[in-house]
Amino acid sequence: MLLDGIEIIVRNVPDISDEEILRYVKFLRQRLKDPLHTLVISLTEDGRIALEYTTQGQKFERIRRITGYLVGTIDRWNNAKRVEESERVKHG
Repeated sequence: MLLDGIEIIVRNVPDISDEEILRYVKFLRQRLKDPLHTLVISLTEDGRIALEYTTQGQKFERIRRITGYLVGTIDRWNNAKRVEESERVKHG
């Protein structure tokens, strides 16, 4: 089942309503920083509901310190800075 872009999987939970699933989604959305990707709703051996979920990763830009500058990429650098970067000593 797909709900608002979230893959919902229900395992061993008889007679779960769509309304109850929506409440679990709302519950998790209020507590998580990242958007939900998948939600697995299952029944534990002692009769409780277990919620397993994954979130969508956030995009990030790698920032490095190159020749004294904090940069993500060097695509906007002029030729002098590109040469400076290519000639620097890279420590591993």
